[in-house]
Amino acid sequence: MGTAARLARAKLRRVAGQRQRRIVRPRRPRSPRREWGLAALEATALGVAALIVVIAALGQFADWFVGAGLWRHLLPFAAAVLGLAIVAGIAIWSWCAARRPIVERVPWAPALLSLVVAAASGWFAFQPAFARNLHQLQALIGGQAAAERAAIAHQVYAAYRRANLMYWRQLFERAQRYTSTVEAAAAEFDLDPALLMGVAAAESAFQPRRSADGGRGLFQITAPPAAAARAARSALQVDEIDLANDRHNAYVGAATLRIYLDQMRGDLFLGLLAYNIGPANGGLQAIMERYGARDFVTIQPYLQQLPRDYPIRVLSAALAYRLWHRDGQLPRYEEGDNAEHIQATGIPGLA
Repeated sequence: MGTAARLARAKLRRVAGQRQRRIVRPRRPRSPRREWGLAALEATALGVAALIVVIAALGQFADWFVGAGLWRHLLPFAAAVLGLAIVAGIAIWSWCAARRPIVERVPWAPALLSLVVAAASGWFAFQPAFARNLHQLQALIGGQAAAERAAIAHQVYAAYRRANLMYWRQLFERAQRYTSTVEAAAAEFDLDPALLMGVAAAESAFQPRRSADGGRGLFQITAPPAAAARAARSALQVDEIDLANDRHNAYVGAATLRIYLDQMRGDLFLGLLAYNIGPANGGLQAIMERYGARDFVTIQPYLQQLPRDYPIRVLSAALAYRLWHRDGQLPRYEEGDNAEHIQATGIPGLA
């Protein structure tokens, strides 16, 4: 036997001996609680991501195939939804197939990957493109009511576009001394602070005074509902309301707006209209019953110019205040992608 063969056999015997001496440690059993926790985390993260993707896809389909035509709109929309379901099924099957070997090697890897997917989806949910898709889907599901709401919202955006932004900057600088008071009143009566600031801007331009028509103070209070006065007294813990006191005035204004919003079943436009009209002639509710109007769109033709425009003036001022408060500036609507940014910011009380 040659020298090379003897060396090879000796090496094989050494390797065999090492294998015999090697201690085989048993694999640690997995904790069922940990496995369930990782699975729950994975399912939650994937569910959030799937929800965002479905909303974005359906909103995009609604934008692409908007219309009532059977062949050009309805059937393509249905086909796109069917395609989305097929793609979702393939994605679920692929994830399950790839998941099993990964879990055998690194048990926590699928949960980590699902969190990465959820984080990416969450980032997309804050982009203007997702906001547009969401609005398209809301319009699709909401039907006529959503279409009317969108039309009125664009009246607010158009009012902002036409506004004198320099005047609003000066107005909001003047408003700073009243901000904490208005915010406290808004919190007490569950109102958006920017919405209440918009009401004060439309009523007094943050110059409290006694007007010729009887309006007094920051919110130009005339004859508030008795329930609003009681609610304000209770919140302020006082026996009498002094409308010359800015805090009292703001609480009465907030309580009044809350009452009218509840009376109009949360309809922001009707609530603001009712606030402006007040209790005269039975208030807005009586006017709507008299003319058979059901919402802000159908009541507008029966109103004079001032009350008809009041909700738009309030909401455009509220939108401007929200932009100024968040961004420190009032961007021009028509420049660059400002329109998308402003619409994504949302109208206070509506978004």
